[in-house]
Amino acid sequence: MPKIQLKRIYEPADPSDGYRVLVDRLWPRGVKKATADIDEWAKELAPSGALRKWFDHDPQKWAAFQKKYREELQANSAVDAFVQEHKANKLITLLYGAKDEVHNQAVVLKAVLEKIHTKK
Repeated sequence: MPKIQLKRIYEPADPSDGYRVLVDRLWPRGVKKATADIDEWAKELAPSGALRKWFDHDPQKWAAFQKKYREELQANSAVDAFVQEHKANKLITLLYGAKDEVHNQAVVLKAVLEKIHTKK
């Protein structure tokens, strides 16, 4: 099972990041694609547009957002495909653009991916 860590895309890339995956549905503002230094943009793992807009990074909606996003991920075949494609990686860094490092989709996705890995 790969180790999974989180990092804002606005922080400089580092060799210790391992395989860098952007998990936002929209490209982060102010980040140039040519210099983003990502290995993959997995926007299919991000929350749906409707869920993203509803949540709007409001910490008061955090508990409900986590539940709804987990439900989306459970029904998303891209999650299993991602797990299969990356099981040989030793380290994956999930990149996100949100300012809030505690209340964002990457936190939920990391927990879901780690749970899947522990089952296999």
